[in-house]
Amino acid sequence: MKRTATANWTGTLKDGGGTLDMQSGVFAGQPYTFKGRFVDEAGRSGTNPEELIAAAHAGCFAMQLSHFLAENGTPAENLNVTAAVELIPGTGITGSALTLVGKVPGIDQAKFTELAEKAKAGCPVSKALSAISITLDARLA
Repeated sequence: MKRTATANWTGTLKDGGGTLDMQSGVFAGQPYTFKGRFVDEAGRSGTNPEELIAAAHAGCFAMQLSHFLAENGTPAENLNVTAAVELIPGTGITGSALTLVGKVPGIDQAKFTELAEKAKAGCPVSKALSAISITLDARLA
C-alpha cells in the first residue's frame, strides 16, 4: 500500500511559497510558506510539514491504541490525542509529544498506561519517527 502527496514550490525559501496536494483530495492546493513554518507561532497562515507529521502521529497512535484496547476487552468510547511535533531551526525535528485523554469503561489507569505505551512503540508512524524523542502523557477522563 502506498499513499502519495505532492509539493509544488516556487521561488526562494523565505520569499517563495508552495502548495500541497494529497491523494485523498483532503488537501488540494493547500498553501505553505516559510512564514507558516518558521515565523507564525499561531499556525494560522497555512500548514507545514511538522503539522502534517503531528496529524499522522496522533491519528496512527489513536488507531493502534483502539486496537489494543479492543483486544483487551475494553474498547474505548473516545480517545483524544494531541501530538506536538517540535522543530528547532538549524537542528531539525527533535520530538513528538503525545497527550492522550481516553474514556475507556472497565479499565484502570495502570492497564491503560501499559496499552498506551505499547501503542506508542508499535504504531507505524512512531516507528518511522524513531530517530526523535517520543513522549506520552496518558490519562483516563
